[in-house]
Amino acid sequence: MSDQDVTPRDGAGDDENAPVQQIRIVLADDHAVIRSGLRMLLDNESDFEVVAEASDVESARRYVRGHHPDVLVLDLNMPGGSSLEAIPVIRDESPDTQIVVLTMQQEPAFAREALGAGALGYVLKEAADDELVEAVRRAAVGESYLNPRLGARIASEPPPGPPDDLSEREVDVLRLIALGHTNAEIAEQLYLSVRTVETHRSHIQQKLRLSTRAELVGYALERGLISGGTDRDS
Repeated sequence: MSDQDVTPRDGAGDDENAPVQQIRIVLADDHAVIRSGLRMLLDNESDFEVVAEASDVESARRYVRGHHPDVLVLDLNMPGGSSLEAIPVIRDESPDTQIVVLTMQQEPAFAREALGAGALGYVLKEAADDELVEAVRRAAVGESYLNPRLGARIASEPPPGPPDDLSEREVDVLRLIALGHTNAEIAEQLYLSVRTVETHRSHIQQKLRLSTRAELVGYALERGLISGGTDRDS
């Protein structure tokens, strides 16, 4: 199934009693099979209306601008740009649309960044059947939702203060640079654009006054950001 506007299912809002207030949803995931399963899950709720489906970041933005849904369900890893970077952009373009991130990423850093960027919900795909409906309902009324297991990890494992005025994301980038990853590989792993990785790399070098990868590797080893050798030869 490709990107598409979705015709509301038959019978929505036909109840002769007081009409149910519909929660309008745009569903964004790059895998058609996953979208189909999520659509079935959401369609089982009488007050949910999936108005469009998207398979990349740009299509998600376009459908949100066109439909102004109550909730965007957004996969964290899609082609066409960084979903994390798109969150504040989408919130600016459609302030009344709340965002629920749906992802396989269980690292607290991603949840912190997504929620910090403006998402109200963070649901793991492995728990979507149990949690996505609740997360969408909460987001539609302006309430947040975080996967309970991940929330417990965040509460019990506060992030350590980054060294030398580096941000948490810059530490992530530095660690991957030191392990020998290219800018493109770092962008893919951290769900960022290559340009953003290049910007982080420049800021890291400026803050640390280091110019070569060898110097960055040495710094990362000294600070315990990596252990032993690197993943690959440089």
